Amino acid sequence: MGDDPGRLYRLDGVAHIAGVINDEVQKFAVNCTWFQETFAECPDGAEAYIMMLLGTQLFADKSGNRIHIRWLPYVARLEEMGRYSWASAALAWLYRCMCRVANRHVVKLAGPLQLLQSWILWRFPTLRPSGYDEISWPLASRWSGYNPGISNKGPRVQMARMKIDLLQPRQFIWMPYSALDVIQVVHPEVLEPRHTMLWRCRTSLIYFVVLEWHQVDRVLPQFGGVQPIPSPVLNIDFLMSKDGRGGDRWFPAQYPEWHLHWQERADHILQFDIVPDPGPSHEFLTWWYQHGKRFLSPEMLLGDPRGVPIPDEATQRGAGRLPDMDRVEDVLDRRCIERRA
Repeated sequence: MGDDPGRLYRLDGVAHIAGVINDEVQKFAVNCTWFQETFAECPDGAEAYIMMLLGTQLFADKSGNRIHIRWLPYVARLEEMGRYSWASAALAWLYRCMCRVANRHVVKLAGPLQLLQSWILWRFPTLRPSGYDEISWPLASRWSGYNPGISNKGPRVQMARMKIDLLQPRQFIWMPYSALDVIQVVHPEVLEPRHTMLWRCRTSLIYFVVLEWHQVDRVLPQFGGVQPIPSPVLNIDFLMSKDGRGGDRWFPAQYPEWHLHWQERADHILQFDIVPDPGPSHEFLTWWYQHGKRFLSPEMLLGDPRGVPIPDEATQRGAGRLPDMDRVEDVLDRRCIERRA
């Protein structure tokens, strides 16, 4: 380290950032506007920009205007940032945010919403805005200029629900990134086996105190397989209550098995048949018809859905070879026990 002037410069720059923001820190975070105005023209702009990217895009919270100082140690070691799986951490944070917003008392959604929007628009052609046909890298930049605004929010939500309810079997694209015009712009490093294997790993996703489960066995058509009846979900309600406060701050020591499972992710790759026509199996559709909610819109708009059979076209898929699934033990919800203690 003593022979690396670039690293010494970065450490000096991060030390400068830490010294400047010291008086601005409130609850381990600083104001975004102040942060941007202070470091926009400084030599430390690169480290500050990465902190802004992490704190306001990939791992944004509902405040929308605060940056956590937890990112300082990471920008101090830029050469090591590539060793972390930022994609799986962002996915864990998005899962946690979507879980929280499912509570009827929560009205705002945080997380990497640009990536969620991109996922939706790539797979639902009927929801796409017109005029966004140019494909470039990164793939999410295709929709960078799309902003529906907030006017007529109620009718827009109702219309989106109606479009989803009226979807036909071929109006959802399971593998949009497999098209030739998409592969031509994808960075070659993304398609290396060390990255692609993670797509099919049934493992833990970790973002500091946030632990989620990668339920890849429930979306096999996205990888070219046929979807069987899903296995029961893990009971990780107890983990959902963890927010890094109190005695839960050093999470690796409290739940080492989850971190070990991530370290051994290469041993938990699903193996299944790749078919020319991926999608849900007939058994899955029958199961889903019995347990799922088929429509989002009120019955007065669509009529009684129980009288609408599943189209034959949606059931004509072979079963394929079912994946070999690994499963960790449930983490039972012990919050009530802890309260009594």
